[in-house]
Amino acid sequence: MSDSTTDPATLYETIQEEAGTVLIGNDDAIERITIALLTRGHVLLEGVPGVAKTTIANLFARTTGLDFTRIQMTPDLLPADITGSHIYRESVGEFELNKGPIFSNVVVADEINRATPKTQSALLEAMQERTVSIEGDTLSLPEPFIVIATQNPIEMEGVFELPEAQRDRFQFKLHIDLPDRVDERELLDRFDSNPDLGPDQVKQVIDTAALTEARDIVEEVHVADPVREYILDIVGRTRESPDVQFGASPRATLAFLNAGKARAAIHGRDYVIPDDIKALAEPILIHRLLLSTEAEIGDQSTEEVVERIVGSVDVPSGVDEAAAPTTD
Repeated sequence: MSDSTTDPATLYETIQEEAGTVLIGNDDAIERITIALLTRGHVLLEGVPGVAKTTIANLFARTTGLDFTRIQMTPDLLPADITGSHIYRESVGEFELNKGPIFSNVVVADEINRATPKTQSALLEAMQERTVSIEGDTLSLPEPFIVIATQNPIEMEGVFELPEAQRDRFQFKLHIDLPDRVDERELLDRFDSNPDLGPDQVKQVIDTAALTEARDIVEEVHVADPVREYILDIVGRTRESPDVQFGASPRATLAFLNAGKARAAIHGRDYVIPDDIKALAEPILIHRLLLSTEAEIGDQSTEEVVERIVGSVDVPSGVDEAAAPTTD
């Protein structure tokens, strides 16, 4: 394990390289999960079965050395199955706290939309407050803590759509697509030569101390006023667009700010530029916008609406120079 991974750019490159020994394609997913981890965000992965959604989360956890738990979300799952409960131990004559799987660094909520809204809501406090309440006791979750949820977009029966409040707590929503022919050929070749290829074959390449230092560096990344105004313009336009019934919340504004800092840092800059904001607009906004009836009748996708909104906002000129922090 390298000792030089405190720099966010080196940390990201190290994770990407190790995950790439198993993962084929999906570089954007690793980048954005790294950003989420550096900024205390959470990620929703959407894709058809078999595109490695859970594998991506597992690979990420193993390369970072973080504790990893997977919760298979089902309609009969209860909130206490996630958070835990007090169990009476007859041998000692007292109740003992039995912590649930939420007490882990990386929590994968597999097929989150199969759980009932009541069970989904058990994740709300954990994702926002990073605490869990169990029968009157409030307990802190481990640090770092990230929820990576997955869902299948094509199944309609036996699923419960995530409520707006739950979706808004995810920093990013990422589409995991089917591989192209080149990537799928490489998949064939790799598994032909190593049928046991999987997440258990990657090694830990960073540690918690390095992650903590990288987070501190991200927090110090400079965001110039023109970039801040650019963020506000994009978010504000989502609230004015005739294609959108309900626009993005202030939580989306903060997601742009924090994620923009992390993206700049992992690409070797100590200041944010408009390209950072543009690159993050789709994963930050697509799950937060509720389209208008007219847009839905017109069969417009949320991705198309977001692209149009971002394209309608003027990019501040000369901001690359202005964005760099000044020194005395």
